[in-house]
This record gives sequence, C-alpha cells and structure tokens, in this order.
Amino acid sequence: MRLEWIDDILAVLDCGSLARAAEKRSLTQSAFTRRVRLIEDNIGTELFDRRRKPVSLMPGVQELEIELRELSTRLHKLRHSLKTASDQASKPLSFVCQHALTATISPEIVRILTDSGETSVRVRSGNQDECLLHLISKEVDFAIMYAVPDDRMPEPGNAFETKEIGADTLIPVCAPTLRAKANDATIPTISYPPEVFLGQVFSRTIAPRLPKNKTLMPRAETALTLAMLQYAVNEIGIAWLPLSLVATHLTEDKLVCVDDVLPTQSMSIRMVRLAEAISEQDDQIWQHLNQHLSF
Repeated sequence: MRLEWIDDILAVLDCGSLARAAEKRSLTQSAFTRRVRLIEDNIGTELFDRRRKPVSLMPGVQELEIELRELSTRLHKLRHSLKTASDQASKPLSFVCQHALTATISPEIVRILTDSGETSVRVRSGNQDECLLHLISKEVDFAIMYAVPDDRMPEPGNAFETKEIGADTLIPVCAPTLRAKANDATIPTISYPPEVFLGQVFSRTIAPRLPKNKTLMPRAETALTLAMLQYAVNEIGIAWLPLSLVATHLTEDKLVCVDDVLPTQSMSIRMVRLAEAISEQDDQIWQHLNQHLSF
C-alpha cells in the first residue's frame, strides 16, 4: 500500500467526490480516475461505489477513516525522518577556526575526523567575531578559537559550550638581522588592527607591560597572521605571533624570539559549539575530538 494511494483515498473522503479530490491532489479528473482503478486493481477489491453519483467510497472503506489517517500521518513522518537523516548524512561536517589556528591546528582536526569516518570536512576561517556568527547562524558545527586567561564568551547565558584543547603563546619575533632593534628606544613593529582578536589581546595584555622607555613604530598593519609572519621573515619589523605558527621558523633560525626584552601572553585554545539541540552524532564527534586533540 503506497502512501500516495492512502492520500488519494483520504482526498475522496475529505472532498466527497472524485472531481474535487482530483483537484485537491493536483491531477486531472481522468488521471485521478485511472489512479483510482490502479489502486483497486492492486488491492484486489472495489473501494469506490460507482452506483452513486458522485462516485464515493464504499461504506466499509469509510469506516477505516481513522486508521487511514493515522497511517498517513505515520508514513509522512517516517518519510520526513528518512529524508532528514539522509540529508544530514550527506552534509559535510563544517568547522571554523580563527585565522592563525586554521594554519596550525585545522590539519590535525581534519586528519582525526577523516580517520574516524567523516568523508568530507569543510573548514572555514575568520576573526573571532566571524567564528561566533558562523556558530550562531548554524553554518558550522563547531569553532576553534583562542582565549586569554579568564576570558568569557561574549554571549550571555549558556549559549555556548566550550572545551579547552590546548595552549599557545603570543610571542615577539623578528628576523635575526633585527634582533638588536628590540633593545632600541624605538622599535619597528608589525601591528594588528585594534578591532581583531589578537589586536585586542595585544592592547589589553601586552601593551601595558611594554618597557616604559620603549616606543613602538608600526611599519605595517595586517589582520592576517600568515601575512604578518612573512613580513617578519622579510625583516620589516618585530611581530607578536602565536608560537605554534612560528615554531618551525625559530628552529630553522629564520626568526628569533625576543621575549627576553619584550612581553609575551599565554592563550588557551578552545573548541566551541552551540549548547542547544545537539544531535547524538554531533556529540559523538565532539567527544571524539576532545579525547584525541592535544596541543
């Protein structure tokens, strides 16, 4: 018994005639009449009383109205559930990282997810505010973001759930040829725009701890840590960059750390998701990442 056949029978019950039922089912009367005969042929009995005008359902079929309506409701619900499950399964898992973390941490997250069975992972990148907007609009499943000690999520209440998955440090680095500049009274720097997260971290936690006898002279400004890294390597100035991003450059002596002269700032790395309506599959992914991620 097909769902559309049940709905055809109910349409006749609701409308009182084949003609009006055909209109309700968006079919011509002749097409609906052919479908009625097909239903009867497949079931093996007459469902419609053709001795009456207009044609109506046999009394025995009318007595099954409640059962037919319940069956129609259950089947529609089941079809919707199957479609939703299929759409969810085919939808690639998505997450967003702050720009610096996209370059350093996202490859390991993608590796863990694909090893655990995710066939497609979509990675986005943005400033902290953009990451939160992606979360709120449900464009991504979770976000990876920095936080300084005692930082609180900018949204009130319990809108977000967070897990700390690692730590990093914002450190002053420069090309070896500029090492001596860190001791000068005027220091050439590469700065962040004040509205981006790392710019705010610098203003709140690093700038107040700079030596009183030193003045920063910005030579360039960029919100992109990867661009700032290249500026530092190319001897433009001293930059405060995440240790995770510059570790290889320090090992290869392309950059040096001048934290003996200038302040640093520790940061935690957090995995963040919306606290509401978490599916079992999403929670399993969340727990799996929490167990296997360590930075």
